Amino acid sequence: MIRVLLADDQVLMRGGFRALLDAEDDISVVAEAANGEEAVSLAAEHVPDVALIDIQMPGTGGIEAARRIAARPELASVRVVMLTNYGFDEYVYNALRAGASGFLVKDIEPAELLHAVRQAARGDAPLSPDVARRLMRDFASRPLSPNPVDDERLTNREREVVVLAAQGLNNEEIAERLVISPTTAKTHISRAMIKLACRDRTQLVVYAYESGLITPKQAS
Repeated sequence: MIRVLLADDQVLMRGGFRALLDAEDDISVVAEAANGEEAVSLAAEHVPDVALIDIQMPGTGGIEAARRIAARPELASVRVVMLTNYGFDEYVYNALRAGASGFLVKDIEPAELLHAVRQAARGDAPLSPDVARRLMRDFASRPLSPNPVDDERLTNREREVVVLAAQGLNNEEIAERLVISPTTAKTHISRAMIKLACRDRTQLVVYAYESGLITPKQAS
């Protein structure tokens, strides 16, 4: 059973998400929060598999809530997915940097929401190719890292897999591109996350861009 925490200051929005999620046999909403402070407290109390948190809430917002949850070792298993009204806006990159595993637009199709929750719960956090492209454009406007990642920390295959993940490919697509099995692709991703001390797949992608492991030219 996938245990979900909902955090949104709009009661009707929370109710709609809860009705959709609770209707599934493998998903259960264990708690609801109206602000970031409550989200952090309830995450500590329930330790959900996935926390769906609105980016913009009064008081303690979603980004700060994500940062606090990611900073607590006992909540390392909680995958934070941000909710936004505006698609890729100025807050999304900050949310990913704060420890969020991905983000969803609030007008997402029900089937896509359910898929994203299940994806986040198994560690393949939602990061669409569109998000990867937008991240790439954002990084293209920033100076390159003066201290690029030490390539010796990764094998050549792990580097290839991380670069493809940073381009927005999922395990199946990576496997097809490199002619390996999806399980092998997932193993390489997991080993790279351990070596680079990344919390999850999305943090691995952010690290790849920030460290210079992948450049805007590679991502295009």
